[in-house]
Amino acid sequence: MSIRPFRDIKRRKTKKIKVGNIEVGGDAPISVQSMTNTLTTDVDGTIKQINELTEAGADIVRVSCPDKDSSLSLKKILKYINVPIVADIHFHYKRAIEAAISGAQCLRINPGNIGSKERVREILKAAKDNDCSIRIGVNSGSLGRELLEKYKEPCPEALVESAINNIKLLEDEDFFNFKISVKSSDVFLATKAYRSLSSVCDYPLHLGITEAGSLTPGSIKSSIGMGILLMEGIGDTIRVSLSENPVEEVKIGYEILKSLNLRHRGINIISCPSCARQAFPVIDTVKILEKKLSHIKEPITISIIGCVVNGPGEAAQTQLGLTGGGQSNHMMYLSGLPHHKVASDKIIEEVVSLVEKKSKELRSN
Repeated sequence: MSIRPFRDIKRRKTKKIKVGNIEVGGDAPISVQSMTNTLTTDVDGTIKQINELTEAGADIVRVSCPDKDSSLSLKKILKYINVPIVADIHFHYKRAIEAAISGAQCLRINPGNIGSKERVREILKAAKDNDCSIRIGVNSGSLGRELLEKYKEPCPEALVESAINNIKLLEDEDFFNFKISVKSSDVFLATKAYRSLSSVCDYPLHLGITEAGSLTPGSIKSSIGMGILLMEGIGDTIRVSLSENPVEEVKIGYEILKSLNLRHRGINIISCPSCARQAFPVIDTVKILEKKLSHIKEPITISIIGCVVNGPGEAAQTQLGLTGGGQSNHMMYLSGLPHHKVASDKIIEEVVSLVEKKSKELRSN
């Protein structure tokens, strides 16, 4: 039993697949994904953005392949990146075949939109021949006509039925190397659909609240929708969909996982909102520290609290802690214990130095 069982999340047991060198499902860590917004035919621009996403921590990156030139561009792109690529395919089965042959490690398709079973069969053969997995991507915005006629509008039952129908298409062809998503921009619809799907299949689930919006509202919608599911143990890989630089999607994805103790990367700052009791400018201090410590990849939790009301208690639970004190004498905590005092004008320098030292220690262990 863990020390704090109230924090434990029992993840739903799913099958494990591989997307390139990244395991998805089973006991694998929950992976964080994003998607490029460059023209895929802009090879240099796409490589640059993929590498930026990789640096931010993306485990898997999706690239749109709307035409032949885009899918064939993957050959050039893959030479200069170090992350598995998912080729995003919507309607034309030949794009999927071209992408698999070009080296994509996964194909995102909605088999029901591809056309005949023979076309689906050709895609699956190309995927098998090139060690390429598949994501069945069901979306409330692109449900098939028959399901819309049956249910009158997008609903959880329609998304799940679409997913089950597509699962059968792949299973009938002895293809099992796939994960599934049932996305919607509606938090209620998406969470209900994912819950229902998780109860009837054990394939890995790709979570997302699609088309969530700009940075602030999109992050909140994604955190609520995916957070609910993740706390219930549902979800094996995630993507935060924002109308924003996709690097922000990766950052928010990790913040969601960090807040649920499911995965840790980089600095986790616990800080107070500040009030009249603050003994140093908390808000400005935290903003500066976030920028100066953005290069840290090792998981380190620090507390920045402006006064002694909650400061010592929070510091006791973190690796590094700062609590505001009187007359510009603030207490620095190491491993939960009071260690030394620091003056207001030395806070940034001291915290950065201690975090970098801790980061180095973690890398060497």
